[in-house]
Amino acid sequence: MPNQSLYVHVPFCKQKCPYCDFYSCGEQVASLYSLQAAYIERCIEILRAQKQTWQTAYIGGGTPSVLPPEMLKRLLGEIDCAGEFTIECNPTSVTPAFCEVVAASQVNRVSLGLQSAVESERKALGRQGSLAQVERALDMLNIDNLSLDVMLGIPGQTRESLTRTLEFCEAAGAKHVSAYLLKIEPGTKFYETLPTNLPDEDAQAELYLHTCEWLEQHGFAQYEISNFAKPGCESQHNLNYWTCGEYFAIGPGAHGFTQGNRWHYPRDLDAFLRGGAPIDDGPGGDETERTMLALRLTKGILSPSAGLCERAAGLDKYVIIDEKGLRLTREGFLLSNMVTGRLLG
Repeated sequence: MPNQSLYVHVPFCKQKCPYCDFYSCGEQVASLYSLQAAYIERCIEILRAQKQTWQTAYIGGGTPSVLPPEMLKRLLGEIDCAGEFTIECNPTSVTPAFCEVVAASQVNRVSLGLQSAVESERKALGRQGSLAQVERALDMLNIDNLSLDVMLGIPGQTRESLTRTLEFCEAAGAKHVSAYLLKIEPGTKFYETLPTNLPDEDAQAELYLHTCEWLEQHGFAQYEISNFAKPGCESQHNLNYWTCGEYFAIGPGAHGFTQGNRWHYPRDLDAFLRGGAPIDDGPGGDETERTMLALRLTKGILSPSAGLCERAAGLDKYVIIDEKGLRLTREGFLLSNMVTGRLLG
């Protein structure tokens, strides 16, 4: 059985969302087609050098669905995946040609960037396309294993408007929902100009807890801080990250973990196309890192050390210790950095 996952970062977007800090280019680039062609050739060169079947594969970005269909077909055709194979897409770049390429490949899971099913919230986030375009994209994709991204803490978002988005996810037949609190990251347009009408910390907490409860009541089990799935539909690719499994990475800004070492490619497309090597980030996967990642999962740590249990004293609202082990509560997830820091000493 293959023991490595594969992540390919597609660094192209039609338009950069004002909250996004992932590496991408493409807006108003005159030579975009030739850049995309060169990127595909470089990815194929690296893939052929690996000569292996992958445990899981994930094509992310950026926006993989903006690649010309003939290029995407070449890339997907070079990837041999034994298990879960996910591709991300944006509703406005889902076309019949894109869907045809995906259907003819080994891809068996799609992650669609919904963020919100409320038009005013989509506009506040700078998202392209209307809700009607999202619905058309879902009709064209017609895939069983569907994951939808939802954002919490959007300017103007309320419990009622969030419920409308969650109801949309259920009606769309999603098997998986990733629900993330909006973070204002340096280098983004939101960081330069803070949006108005942002929910405060208390309101954000209420939105998060409401999401957890609503999804649980509708058959989605929470298995990680921000991830919820119908039975058997947890993201195997991401679970590999959170359990310190090995993964190989391709593309500018992509991070890998192989043979006990972490490494990454610089956020520089030109350097990647010139054959630049990834940068060594040093060893990974030690006990501290495994503990930190395990605390992201709802199952937590099955056999916590005595020291870990001692440091959990006074954190009753945020930590549960019982016969199943040690794990964070939902309130603990909201303050995970602080709680994890305390537990790790």
